[in-house]
Amino acid sequence: MYSISLVDVPLSGHSLRLNKTHMEIRQLKAFLAIAEAKTFTAGARRVNVTQAAISMQIRQLEDEVGLSLFTRTPRRVILTEAGEYLLERARKILREHDSALAEIAEVAGAEYGRLRIGSASGTFAMNQLPGIMRHLKEKFPKSELSVTAGTSQKLIDRMMHGEIDTAFISLPVDNTNVTTESLFSDEIVAIAHPKHPLAKEKYISAATLAGENLILGERGGNTRRMIDEFFAAANVKPNITMELSRQEAVTQMVEQNLGVGMAGGKTVAKEIREGRLTSWLIEGAEIKWELGLARLRGGHFSPIGKEFVRLCKESFVEREKELKAKR
Repeated sequence: MYSISLVDVPLSGHSLRLNKTHMEIRQLKAFLAIAEAKTFTAGARRVNVTQAAISMQIRQLEDEVGLSLFTRTPRRVILTEAGEYLLERARKILREHDSALAEIAEVAGAEYGRLRIGSASGTFAMNQLPGIMRHLKEKFPKSELSVTAGTSQKLIDRMMHGEIDTAFISLPVDNTNVTTESLFSDEIVAIAHPKHPLAKEKYISAATLAGENLILGERGGNTRRMIDEFFAAANVKPNITMELSRQEAVTQMVEQNLGVGMAGGKTVAKEIREGRLTSWLIEGAEIKWELGLARLRGGHFSPIGKEFVRLCKESFVEREKELKAKR
C-alpha cells in the first residue's frame, strides 16, 4: 500500500473525505492506464486484466479518495479535476516504485536486474543490439530484458510514462526531464539510383530535390522534422510519394529506382561504394543526424543500465572504425 496526503488539495466545490488515503500500486497502474488510453477497455489491455477487474480497482480508488476520478461518456472517459491532480502524482509514485525495485534488485545481486530498452533505429536494432543483448545476458543471467521499437517521440512518451528505462533515439530531445548522451552523428545526403539523370552531379538544390518523387522516413522522428524544416526554410513543397517507418526500407526503395531518398552519408557508404546508390550533397543544407541514448533525469540507473551504456559506446567506437576503413 502507498500513502499519499490529499489534505490540502484545492478542488473547487468539493472537500475530501480523508486526510490520507491508502492507494495500492495496482490501482494507480490501472488509473494511469485508463487516463492514457481514454477508455476502460483499452486501459485493461495495457495492464493485462479484465475490464471488470479494472473497473473494480477504479471504484475502490474513488471510494478511498472520496471523489470521482473520471467522467464517463459513451465513447471515452475524461479526467475530473481530482483525476487531473492525481495523474502527475501517480506517475511520480510509480517511477519511485520502479526505482525502489531496481535498487532492491541491485542489493540482491549483480546477476539480477531489469532493463526495458527502446530503439528508434532499425539499423542499430538489427546490427548492433543483438550482440549487446547477448553480453548483458551473460553478465546478468537472471535479468529481465525487453526491447521496444518506435519513433523517437513515441519512445520518449513511453519513457515519461514509466514503460521503458532507456532508449536509443535521434537527438536532440526537447524535454527537460530527459537526459541524453550522443553516440553517433552523420550528415544527411540525398540518395538515388545510379541511373538517375543527375547521377553524375555532386550537388542538388532544394527546389530540384523537392520536385523528385521523394521517399522519406515517417513523421515523429527528429530526422524527418529537420528535413521538413529544411524544405520549409527553402520555401518549397516536397513531392513526397512514400513515408516509411525504417531507413532501411527507404534505402531499399531507392535501390529499386522507385524514387529519391535522404539518408546519413556514413550509413549508406557501403551501398554507394558498391554502385547500388549514388548520392548528392544538398545545397544550403547542414542536416546533422545524431543518435544517442536517453533516460529520465535524476532517476536510479541500475548496474545493468550502466553496462548497457558502456556496451553501446564501445559498439559505436567500433562502428566508426569500420566505416572509416571502408571509405
